[in-house]
Amino acid sequence: MSSETALTIRPALAADAGLVLDFVRALADYEKLAHEVVATEADITRELFCDHPKVFCEIAEWNGKPVGFTLWFYTFSTFQGRHGIWLEDLYVDPVMRGKGIGKALLVNLARRCITENLGRFEWWVLDWNEPSIDFYKSQGGVMQDEWTKVRVEGEALARLAG
Repeated sequence: MSSETALTIRPALAADAGLVLDFVRALADYEKLAHEVVATEADITRELFCDHPKVFCEIAEWNGKPVGFTLWFYTFSTFQGRHGIWLEDLYVDPVMRGKGIGKALLVNLARRCITENLGRFEWWVLDWNEPSIDFYKSQGGVMQDEWTKVRVEGEALARLAG
């Protein structure tokens, strides 16, 4: 079978909730952030597979075997006056890297952006992750180093909410 027919990308199904969580955990391990994963399979099921989800997921399969995923949601740019896509997670099983799966997952979402007339396709990459940075640059990604991420969570979030 050629590599062109070996890869399929499909929407995640409710039965995939455990698989999605496994991919999230594998990505967190790779990013040295496993200690931050508190999501459960029930959380994934509730948020991705409800009547009106606000987050979406695709599964990459190689010859029918799940080998990667993307998890994303819509954003909005007031500057552009248009929605975009924020790629929260992209992961490909390390033994399957180099087969074009990561690129295919990016292409899948880029095509959605074009089809839906969305203005941006964005995501974070850890500053130490040179292989991913190089890959994203090779796909036309531009690093946005002038922006600083801000996060409020936990007790600080509760205090802010008053």
